[in-house]
Amino acid sequence: MSRAIHPGRPDERTMLTDPVRYPESAPSGIRTKRAFLLLLLTLVLPGAAQVVAGDRRLGRRALRVTFTVWLLVIAAVVLALTNRTLLVSLLTNEVFSLLLIAVLVVLAVGWALLFLNTLRIIRPPLLDRGMRPAVAASLAVLMILTSGGLGYAAYLLNVGRSTFGNIFQAGPAFDPVDGRYNFLLMGGDAGEDRLGRRPDSISVVSVDAATGATVTFSIPRDFQNAPFSEGSPLWQVWPDGYNCGNECIINSLYPVVSQEYADLYPESQDPGAEAMMDAASGILGIEVQAYILVDMAGFEQLIDAMGGIRIDAGGWVPITSTEIPGTSPKRYNPPSAWIEPGVQTLSGYEALWYARSREYATDYSRIQRQQCVQAAMIAQLDPATVLTRFQEIAAAGTQIVETDLPRDQLGSFVDLALKAKNHDVGRLTIGAPDFGEPGDLFSTYPNIPLVHERVQETLNAASGEAAAAGSLEVDRAGLVEALPSQTVLPAQNVLPSQTVLPSRTVLPAQNVQGEITVDYLHQLAVNQDWTTLESLLADNGECSPA
Repeated sequence: MSRAIHPGRPDERTMLTDPVRYPESAPSGIRTKRAFLLLLLTLVLPGAAQVVAGDRRLGRRALRVTFTVWLLVIAAVVLALTNRTLLVSLLTNEVFSLLLIAVLVVLAVGWALLFLNTLRIIRPPLLDRGMRPAVAASLAVLMILTSGGLGYAAYLLNVGRSTFGNIFQAGPAFDPVDGRYNFLLMGGDAGEDRLGRRPDSISVVSVDAATGATVTFSIPRDFQNAPFSEGSPLWQVWPDGYNCGNECIINSLYPVVSQEYADLYPESQDPGAEAMMDAASGILGIEVQAYILVDMAGFEQLIDAMGGIRIDAGGWVPITSTEIPGTSPKRYNPPSAWIEPGVQTLSGYEALWYARSREYATDYSRIQRQQCVQAAMIAQLDPATVLTRFQEIAAAGTQIVETDLPRDQLGSFVDLALKAKNHDVGRLTIGAPDFGEPGDLFSTYPNIPLVHERVQETLNAASGEAAAAGSLEVDRAGLVEALPSQTVLPAQNVLPSQTVLPSRTVLPAQNVQGEITVDYLHQLAVNQDWTTLESLLADNGECSPA
C-alpha cells in the first residue's frame, strides 16, 4: 500500500536529497555542518539562510536590504577616494548624521532578528547534545560582532554629533585667503589670581588649502605695540597700535576688550577673541579667519584621550613649583618633579607642564616647547587613534571653551588636517630667537614691516616645498635650506639625560661622575643657584615630535 501524501508536505525523496531545508533525515554530522553553514550565510549574506532553508519571502526582503547596503558602502568607499571632503561633510551634517544613526539602529535590530530566525531554522534539538553549546556560543559571538558593532557605530556617531553640536557654530563657510586658511589658536587660563581670561599661549596656524603645508607663527604673550588695520573696530581706540606701555602686552588685550570695549563687536559671542584675531592679523600681515580657544584642563584631557604624545625633549623641564613672593625677576621654589631629556611619552599632565613651564628659562624656550607639542599632536592624531579612542577624544573636545569655526565646513577642515599630516610643520616665532636674541626688546618695539616680510617668506617657502614634493612628504633638509635663515625647526635632542656638565660647574660629592640628575637639579633649586639652573636649562626649548 502506498503512503498517503499530504498537501504541502515534501515526499521522502525530496527530504533525503535536500538536507539543508529538511534536516530531519540527515545524519548528525550533516546537521552540524548545516547549522554552521546557516550561521555563516547570515553573517556574510543576511537573508540567504532564510532563502535556502526557511521563510523565502523574508529571505528575499532581507537580501534586497543587504544588496542595497553593499551598494551604499561601495559608494561611500568611492566617495572617500574621490571626494573625501563631501563624505566627511555628510557625516558631520546634523540631519544626515541623525538619519544615518537611525539606519544603523534599524540594521542592527534587523540583523539580530535574522540571527534569531536562523537559530529557529537550525532547530537545536536536532543537533547532538555536545554541539548545541558550540552553536549557541557562535551565534552569540556573531550577534555581538554584527548587531553590536552596528549599534556601537551608531552610538559613536551620536557622540560625535553631540560633540560637534556643542563645539562648533552654525554659520557660513569661509574661503581661504591667498590660498591659505589662517586660524588663531589660544590656550586660556582664567585662574583665581587673574582678572578675566588671559591667553597664555598665542599662535596662528596657517594651512595651505591645496597641499596642507602648515606653518605655525607663535606670538609671545608679552608682545607690545600690536598694530590694527583701519578696518578693525580697535583702530578707533588704538590707531597707533596697542601701545600703552607694559600694561598693554598682547595677552591683556583679551580681558580689556571683553570688559571695556565689547560694544565694538556687537555681533560677536566673544569680543575678546575677535580682538585677538585683529591683533594677530596686524602683527603677521595676514588675515586671521577663525579662532579656537582651548582651556588648559581640556588640553590635558585631550592628550590623555590620545594616549599621550611622544616627544624628543631637548632639555630638563621643571614641573609645579610655586613663585617666591617678592622676587624680581620672578624666582621659584624647588620643583616637585622634572621632565627628563630624551624620547618619551608624556601624559596630559606632563604635556601641559612641558608646554607651560617657564622656570629657569625664557618665554621663547616655552614657545618652542608649545610649538613642539602642537606638532606632535598633529603628527600623532591619526585616523587609527581617532577610531580607537573616539569616545575619549570627543569627551575631551567638549572642554574646548569655544570656537567660531562653522560646523558646515568641518568636512573640508578634516580633509585639510589629513593633508597636513604629510608635511613637516614650519615655525616662526615673532620674537627671539627668530628675531634678535633672548633679552632683546623686539617684543616691546617690534619691526612690523620686517615681521610681515619674514612671514611671507616662510609661507612661500613652506608652500614651495610642498609643491616640489608633489604634496607627498616634505624633505626636512630641503625645508631647512628653503626657510629664512632664522626660522626655527624642530631640533634633535642635544642634551641627553646623562650629559656631562661644564667643567666650571661644581658638583656635589654624590655626583662625582659629572652627570645631571634629578637630585642634582633639585639641590641647585634648594640652594637657589639660579645662575647654574638657567645655564643648564637654556636648551630646554630644543625638542621635536618623536
